[in-house]
Formats: sequence, structure tokens, C-alpha cells
Amino acid sequence: MKTRKPQLFAAQSGKGDRAQSRPGKRDSVLYRESVGTTNHIYGLIPVLEALRAGRRQIERLTVAEGARHVRLREFLDLAREARVPVHRAPKVYLNRSSGDITHQGVVARTAAACYAETDELLAALASAVATEHPPLALCLDGVEDPRNLGATLRTAECAGVNAVFIPERRAAGLTDTVAKAAAGALEYVAVARATNLVRLIEQLKERNIWVVGAAADASLEYTAWDWTLPSAIFLGSEGSGLHRLVRERCDALVRIPVLGHLESLNVSVAAGVLLYEALRQRIKAKQP
Repeated sequence: MKTRKPQLFAAQSGKGDRAQSRPGKRDSVLYRESVGTTNHIYGLIPVLEALRAGRRQIERLTVAEGARHVRLREFLDLAREARVPVHRAPKVYLNRSSGDITHQGVVARTAAACYAETDELLAALASAVATEHPPLALCLDGVEDPRNLGATLRTAECAGVNAVFIPERRAAGLTDTVAKAAAGALEYVAVARATNLVRLIEQLKERNIWVVGAAADASLEYTAWDWTLPSAIFLGSEGSGLHRLVRERCDALVRIPVLGHLESLNVSVAAGVLLYEALRQRIKAKQP
């Protein structure tokens, strides 16, 4: 088994506490709405208690613009400690999305599936490095379309990926739309949220895992990389690709040839091409 040698490949640069019930409204303190496989919690106090208890994985918090409440600071502090993204939205948006539920300017969306812990997945990947089943991870840099994320997770599960990492911010999370597009894959594939993808790359390298980014302008074709090595594939969004710092820290960049007029493939299709090349090489390597 090869051991990783950092920088073997040169970095490649490129481009009142209780809600008051109103006629026709449900009490937000008691009501949780199930939307598909994702729950929404409405109201400041229910969301505060969910944050305190820590039993439900909160995907995102939405706060009405201009919201004023004596406990809003406590709410924001708890959200920061729990590393839950907070988004501001016009009150009319919350009114429209919550229907007849009193939301008090605060809505929490919980994940359709539980996230894994980043440290635990890194430890599991590291433990497989020196085995006959080298780890294969998939890292998604800024994929915002939930259907693309779901389709990618389905492909990852079918290809035997050991871990998937997505950013905490500016990316789709494990919503009900993702769960539907994943067609059951969320029950089996381990997904963790990373605070900083650049830091994640360094953590992968420290564990002797090669970091390979996909880029349309890379000089190395994807079939030329040795996928029998412990590898983590980084894929960017369809619009802008990998962020500059992410691609600069990859050990290698690979490209998938595109012969038509379009510049790139859908991210879930690109994931399938790369993952199944890795699977092909690994199966071949085990044949006598």
C-alpha cells in the first residue's frame, strides 16, 4: 500500500414566552408540521427547546426580517453554538409558507435523515487506509440543488462510497426533496456536514487519503488516476465548479472529456462517471 506523500502533485490553480393563539391559527408551541420526511417547528419557544434538547438535527433556522423578541438573542446564541445556519426572510414569506400556523417570526427545519459526525467518518476512513478495501469518500463543494444532491447520494451509495461530506453553508442539506431523489440512499450512506472544506482536505491528507478534484480544465483525464489508492473526490457546483482554495489544495485535478457544446456534466452524472471508474479499477485490481 502506498503511503501518501504530501505535495507530490503540485497545487493547480484556476478559476411573552407562550404564543398567543389567534382565530384560525394553531398554537405554535404545540404544533409541528410534517412535510414529507422533513419536520418544521414553528414559534420561538418550540425552536428554543429543540435547540436546548439537541435531540433533533436542525437543518436550518429562518427568522423574519425585523423580528423583535426579548429572547431572540438567546435563540441566536444557541443556534451559533449548535452550528445551525440562520437565514433572514421577509415576514410575508414565513406567513405564506406556514399557512395557518402561528410562527412568531421563527421557523426551524429539521433534517430528513441524521447527519454523521465528521470526526467519526474521518476516523473510519483512516482505519481502512491500510486494508484491502481502501476508503473512497465524496465531497461536494456548494451543490445547492436538492435533486442533484439526492441523485448524487443515490449514485454514491450504489458505488460503495464510505463517506459523503457537504458544507454547512451555501449548499443543499438533507431535506425531504433530497431524500426523495436519493430513493432510499439516505438510509445507508453516511453524510456529514463540514464547517470548512479546506480544513477537511488537510484532515484527509493527514490520514493518508488522496484528494482529487474534478475540473473541466484539468490536464489529467479521470481514467489516468490510480483510484485503487485511498481517495476523496471533490466535486463543485455546476455553475462555478470548485472554489479556488479547494482546488488549489487538491493533490490532483482530473477532467471528464466533454465533446459536445456544453462545458460540463450534471454533478450527479459526473459523480457517477468518477465513482464507477474507481469501482472498475478496484474490481480489476482484485482479479487474478
